[in-house]
Amino acid sequence: MKDQEEQHLHSLWRPIERKCMFLLQQKNTKTTLLQIHAFMLRHSIETNLTIFTKFIAACASLSSLSAITHVRRWFDVRPHRNDAFLCNAMIKAHMGLNHFTQSFTLYRDLRRDEEGFVPNKITFLTMAKCCALNVASWEGLQIHGHVIKYGFCLDLYVSTALLDMYAKLGIMGSAGKVFEDMPERSLVSWTALICGYARAGDMERAKKLFDEMPEKEDSVLYNAMIDGYVKLGDLDSARSLFNQMPDRNVISWTTMINGYCSRGDVASARLLFDSMPEKNLVSWNAMIGGYCQNKQPHDALKLFHEMQSSTLFKPDEVTIVSILPAIADLGAHDLGEWVHHFVQRKKLGKATNVCTALVDMYAKCGEISKAKKVFDEMPEREIASWNALINGYAVNGCAKEACEVFLEMQNERVMPNDVTMIGVLSACNHGGLVEEGKRWFKAMAEFGLTPKIEHYGCMVDLLGKAGCVDEAEKLIGSMPYEANGIILTSLLFAYWSLNNVKGAENVLNKLIDIEPINNGSYVMLRNLYAAKKRWEDVEEIRRLMRRNGAKKEAGCSVIEVDSRVLEFVSGDRLHPNWEMMQSVLRNLWMHMRGQQPDKTAA
Repeated sequence: MKDQEEQHLHSLWRPIERKCMFLLQQKNTKTTLLQIHAFMLRHSIETNLTIFTKFIAACASLSSLSAITHVRRWFDVRPHRNDAFLCNAMIKAHMGLNHFTQSFTLYRDLRRDEEGFVPNKITFLTMAKCCALNVASWEGLQIHGHVIKYGFCLDLYVSTALLDMYAKLGIMGSAGKVFEDMPERSLVSWTALICGYARAGDMERAKKLFDEMPEKEDSVLYNAMIDGYVKLGDLDSARSLFNQMPDRNVISWTTMINGYCSRGDVASARLLFDSMPEKNLVSWNAMIGGYCQNKQPHDALKLFHEMQSSTLFKPDEVTIVSILPAIADLGAHDLGEWVHHFVQRKKLGKATNVCTALVDMYAKCGEISKAKKVFDEMPEREIASWNALINGYAVNGCAKEACEVFLEMQNERVMPNDVTMIGVLSACNHGGLVEEGKRWFKAMAEFGLTPKIEHYGCMVDLLGKAGCVDEAEKLIGSMPYEANGIILTSLLFAYWSLNNVKGAENVLNKLIDIEPINNGSYVMLRNLYAAKKRWEDVEEIRRLMRRNGAKKEAGCSVIEVDSRVLEFVSGDRLHPNWEMMQSVLRNLWMHMRGQQPDKTAA
């Protein structure tokens, strides 16, 4: 009926108006739209409400601020501002650019206008969406009041829009009330409420509604429920729903993969990943990030190489940020350089998180000067960027430089956080800067920070290495935390360095209760006994180690050759090139002793 009315209306138009409408329906640029507007003004077509409304929609489709500003100027000076069709188009245009404040202001001004603007169903659908996108709770309540005032509260589409708005704002009580008052409900209404409860973490109500829902074919609904269970750590319920899904999509699979990785079950995550009928870049990123998150850098790099060689997907910001920690952990400098060049080639260097990951990677690979260069070239920095450089200087033994960066950070008025202070205290620890460390530890209160056990651990280690064991013991006694294995090990090392057997014995007795299988703790006291020639005590320590099941961890070394990371474990005879390596070692040994190497073996 509406189409017939429009056709009848168009039949009354002049040919020049029909031509203008045809031009507006084409794909336009800002230049062509300005030309069309000039055409409209020249022929006095701008008074045609339908054509001017179409002109607003055409400008909005460009997502251009200048285009919207231009059309808004003309909207403000034209008559007939009480036409809901025209006004809705202008409100939508602002919303399309995420200019929610302008949408709200225009709506408010129009209602106050003397011309008598009366909002319709489309107005309320648009305004409810604006409130949800802008997290505008107060404005949302006002819109709900206007819906009731103008008699749209029983309309299915408007009620669903309000329900969805409240759900996205997290006001689930109001969302539930709107749902209860609806005379009829659509699939979208049910989905909006269930998704809202799932996002809010109320899986009990979400599941109750899910079970009551008459039709459950929508994958969006299943994905929201699975995501809710995953965020609560209930992987069993998530997997049960995943198995029930009539139509799984990439989002369903990837959500489950993220869930298993978060729980530390990387094997189950990889099994799902390999079973996926279709993967996208997000799926690859999830699995690569899962390996890094669970300290499996070798597998992360292997999967990264597989993605490059077997798919057409190109790494994005998320891939880069996921893979760089694995490169850093393995010290794979050559591969890190390749990633850096890739970032520059693809112009990803403006992303703060990418640059921060590069700073961290270079620092952990021992290339602290390159880390500083990346940091200096960053267009914007966040607290994590400063932390990466400070910690980088700390792990590379550059205590003075770390403290200088920390002071520069304060001059830039960037407030430090807990991670910053761990980096600063670690730098003081590595550099033996006892007074500096004490100063910054006391200054944490000035920054509004409460020292955590990690900060106390840094200070105990710093004092212990400086031989201030009494002060370290006093600090441990003043902690609001129970001393953990790391702190006690630092104290034990301090007593070992001072050849203080009695102190070491006291600390080891506490450590055995916390970490009975930590081989290093026993070895330090055993070596102290050996130095004092207390052989019976040495044997007693060995018996204690056997009784508690303390075992020495196998030594491990990692090297990078031709962008490939190779790992060697002490005592491992399963390496594919083990015999060749042994032959080379024997020849080197003979060469060092001045003997003729075995050329046949080589």
